[in-house]
Amino acid sequence: MKPLLEIKHAVKTIYNDDENLNILNDINLSINPKDFLVVLGTNGAGKSTLMDAITGTNELTSGKILLNGKDITDENLAKRSRNISRVYQDPKSGTAPRMTVAENLLLAKRRGLPRRLYLRHLKENLPEFQKLISNLPTLDNRLNTFTEKLSGGQRQTLSFLMAIIQKPELLLLDEHTAALDPQTSKDLMELTNKVILEKELTCMMITHDLSDAMNYGNRLIVLKKGKIILDLDQSEKDKLKEKDLLQYF
Repeated sequence: MKPLLEIKHAVKTIYNDDENLNILNDINLSINPKDFLVVLGTNGAGKSTLMDAITGTNELTSGKILLNGKDITDENLAKRSRNISRVYQDPKSGTAPRMTVAENLLLAKRRGLPRRLYLRHLKENLPEFQKLISNLPTLDNRLNTFTEKLSGGQRQTLSFLMAIIQKPELLLLDEHTAALDPQTSKDLMELTNKVILEKELTCMMITHDLSDAMNYGNRLIVLKKGKIILDLDQSEKDKLKEKDLLQYF
């Protein structure tokens, strides 16, 4: 199977007067279509830096990134966003607070299109948006609610829907449930898993939750000091216990 994403010898170095620090230290990683890859690691392990490199938010010092065999290492953030979606940890990131839920979904639906003046055609899209949220008690009947009026869980659910509305080639989830209360986090994680499986998305998810790492995804990697120190497929992951993972922290 041809990989969807390939990261080759990725290095990210921070230079200072005392010493140079490799946040990413020769990372090599391939992600296949429909993979649901879960990434674990302590603070400072390089998890978010790796996602920054994939999205183009932060350039690599050296190395290459290929998407569907095409070298995107030098592509800018806007160009990569046509194929790569990301949900951040902060519920306030990724949504426009003074726009309604429907208006935010319309923005996401037009992500990657040329920027120009045109009619919004919001009304024509409302049936599609209503169908999208109809089975979500947290957002149902809130299409006309301004995003700033939503709770953190509602806003994060909206961010997730915005990220998948175009069915991205690669979905990146950067601890997207970490800032939520336990029940809301559980609900969003269940929705996430359901959508990824139904839409057959390719996903990389960062988490600090060992339980989520055990229960979701078909592959698990552990980062430490900018290196991949563990890479397990589904069969290897199924044999794992939480106490086995704790030794890496």
